[in-house]
Amino acid sequence: MSVSATAKALGVGWELVNQVALDACRSLVYDDPGHLDGVRILGVDEHVWKHTRRPTEPSNLVTILVDLTPLVDGRGHARLLDIRPGRSAQVLRTWLQERDPDFRENVQVVTMDGFTGYASAVDQVLPDARKVMDPFHVVHLAADKLTGCRQRLQRETTGRRGRKDDPLYKYRRTLLTRTNYLTDRQKQRLDMLWATDDDYVALEVTWLFYQDLIAAYGHPKKSEGKKLMSRVINSIRKGLPAGLEELAQLGRTLWRRREDVLAYFDIGASNGPVEAINGRLEHLRGIALGFRNINHYILRCLIHSGQLQGKINAL
Repeated sequence: MSVSATAKALGVGWELVNQVALDACRSLVYDDPGHLDGVRILGVDEHVWKHTRRPTEPSNLVTILVDLTPLVDGRGHARLLDIRPGRSAQVLRTWLQERDPDFRENVQVVTMDGFTGYASAVDQVLPDARKVMDPFHVVHLAADKLTGCRQRLQRETTGRRGRKDDPLYKYRRTLLTRTNYLTDRQKQRLDMLWATDDDYVALEVTWLFYQDLIAAYGHPKKSEGKKLMSRVINSIRKGLPAGLEELAQLGRTLWRRREDVLAYFDIGASNGPVEAINGRLEHLRGIALGFRNINHYILRCLIHSGQLQGKINAL
């Protein structure tokens, strides 16, 4: 029930009901000594809790921390552990330093996106933990570089942004589709695109590497997938010809984070469940028509996605 409905049913004020609910939530989450027990695989990601015209402003971002251990072990679902305002190395570093030494020693794996701030915080506080750069974010990074190459060639060849009849703009979604999922008609379109103009050679090369990267993650054998990914990273790390600026940027990033990228093939943990919890939080915010108070939002999220239903029922 909402605070307003509860206050009306009990015949008391909204402020009283809200304060009682907040105190109960804080006690339920933070006073439980076993809430952080058994966390071996920690997922870290950013989350936009307040959408404005500039959603990526620091005040609109929070860092979410998720326990992936039950999911990897096959014992249950991933659970939201905590949310901290802001998105920086300092935010994650402070949260980890506030935990007791037993918790830090027990964390063996930390999954994350490509944000270097989270990686540096883990290196400083959890030097023995293995970092895993999530496959979703790696592929998304490659897709951004492919899109950037397409947009650059569009401007260079036409002098303007893409329009609906421009081939580069018309096939923008086809370019991002995995080869195995392309229809015969889509394959013919791409073949025609590559054969039409030599100006698109850079886009074709970038697209081929994008597909190779996806194929490495999709290989049924993790050991073979790791070899394919290593080959991709080594081949684009340096020495690329002019005209492949976006691919060169991708190569530098992958080479810098190569250990984190390749760790996925050894461990198998990813940030997929963290993204799923992100989706649940988006749904929660939509139900509430938005939140103004960050502390209220964090407590609602922990109750909503922290696997606390059993404790609530016990009360």
